[in-house]
This record gives sequence, structure tokens and C-alpha cells, in this order.
Amino acid sequence: MTDSATAARLVDELVELMRLEPLGNDRFLAQSEDIGTPAVFGGQVLGQALMAASQTVATDRPAHSMHAYFLLPGEHAPIEYAVDRVRDGRSFTTRHVVARQGERIIFEMSASFQTVDDGIDHQLPMPEAAGPDGLPSELDQRISLGDRLPERWRVKGLVPHGIEYRRVDPDDLLTPEPRPSESAIWMRAIAPLPDDPNVHRALLAYASDHGLLRAAMLPHGLSFMSGKVRPASLDHAMWFHRDFRMDDWLLYSLDSPSASGARGLCRGSIFTRDGRLVASTAQEGMLRILREGSPSSSTGGAAPI
Repeated sequence: MTDSATAARLVDELVELMRLEPLGNDRFLAQSEDIGTPAVFGGQVLGQALMAASQTVATDRPAHSMHAYFLLPGEHAPIEYAVDRVRDGRSFTTRHVVARQGERIIFEMSASFQTVDDGIDHQLPMPEAAGPDGLPSELDQRISLGDRLPERWRVKGLVPHGIEYRRVDPDDLLTPEPRPSESAIWMRAIAPLPDDPNVHRALLAYASDHGLLRAAMLPHGLSFMSGKVRPASLDHAMWFHRDFRMDDWLLYSLDSPSASGARGLCRGSIFTRDGRLVASTAQEGMLRILREGSPSSSTGGAAPI
């Protein structure tokens, strides 16, 4: 259990990661964190790009969708985000964001924002799932592996993080049994966040890249830590439906309708504890099966586990 002072510091660091330095002309500079993956974590770029776009839109128009492509693996170094003000309509605003490191374009995203309007309202029901209380965190799962934990995970993989993830059906992180693609993860920031809705949406975008590709691996008994598969996020879409707080528990319900051609398609629905559907995601990722002795490093924005 992370003590309250450490938890507050870790969450403050995560919030600061989403704070961008204005460079003028709708360009922004962001720092990067190293969570132990060879390339920068894709969720970080998703969250920062959404924050960059949000800085150019009035606060009465919250983001309702984003569609992104991971073009090249990012380095653990500062990233510049350039925003193009594509359209400002009566109800909808569109922005396009390009992320660069030096001369390399590593990522691009389109995001749409809308005024808060009344209309029809319905949603799919929340799936039945055990609550987060009593479930081990993914950090606890890694610690429990002891000497079985691969050496490359023994530093960053054992460090607490500002967002905690708890799998509803914990399985072996190294050799999971093949099972249907449906799974679920509880997630939340481990300390209170500022009331800025942009921060909550950016951090949900950040967290939404965690574990999503895993849904395509479950039917095949594969995992990120096994060293048998090289994953990379290729694209990522997200829709925001209703208000939420990232410092309250959210259930991330996942599945994978298809995998073929060394790619897997995965989908997610994000619910509050009281059953409100607050966001939906979809992602296609590369999943290359490695021969024994092949390099197993990720080339893109794959989640760490």
C-alpha cells in the first residue's frame, strides 16, 4: 500500500506530465516519463495531445471524441505538439494535433469538441464484475512474481505509479491460460486530482492505452511480459459520453472481436462504479509473434503489461 504522501506526489507528477509549456502559435512542449518501456508510453502521448488541443478550445466545449495514429516510436524525451485549428462551428470545434521529436513526426490526432446540449440518452448496461476492493493491484502481482519477474521489469516494473490498475480476473502475468478475450480492469488515480475536467479526460486517455491490446492476446495465452510477442499500438479512438472523475474507481471492460495479419482489434467501455458509461475506446495494434531468442522490445505505444 502506497502511503498518502507518496500517493499525492505520484499523482502530482502525473498531472504535471499533462501540463504543457506554451511555445506560441498553438505549439506546446511536454516532458516524457519512462515507465520501463523501450518507447514512450502511448497513453502519455494521447493525454498530452488531448491537452494541447483543449488549450485552443473554450472551456464550454468539452472534448467528445479523438482519433489518433502512432506513426513512430517516441523517445523518452520532450515532445512538441502543434495544433491546427481546423474548424470552429456553432456547436462543434475540430482540432488536428501533430507530435514531433526533432524532425520526426511520431503521432497525429484529430479531436472534436462540442457545446453541452440536451438530447436523447441511453447506454449499454454495465457488465457484472467484482468490485475493486480486495483485488490485487498489477503492481502487487508483479511483486509476487519474485525471481520469476523478467530482469527488464525489476526496476520500473516495481515502482508505484499515480494510476492503479486492478484486474477483475487476475491471471499469470507470464504464462496466462488461453481464455475468451473479454476482461475487465478497475483503474483510478491514487490521490485526489484537481477539478479541471480537461485533466480528468487527459488522464483517462492516458489510462485507456493500458491493457487494451491484452484483450487480443488472451485467446492465445500470450502476455506482454512473456517475451513471446512484440506489441505496438497503431491507432486509438476514444469517445467521451458523460462526466466522470479519474480519482474515483472506473471499470474498463475490454474485448477483441478480431485478430489477423499480425494485428489485433480491441474495444473498451469505461463505467463508473454506479454503472454510468462514461467513455468508449477502440484500438488496433501490431502483435508479432517472436521466435525464441528474438528481440522482444516494443516499437510503438504499447502498454507495459
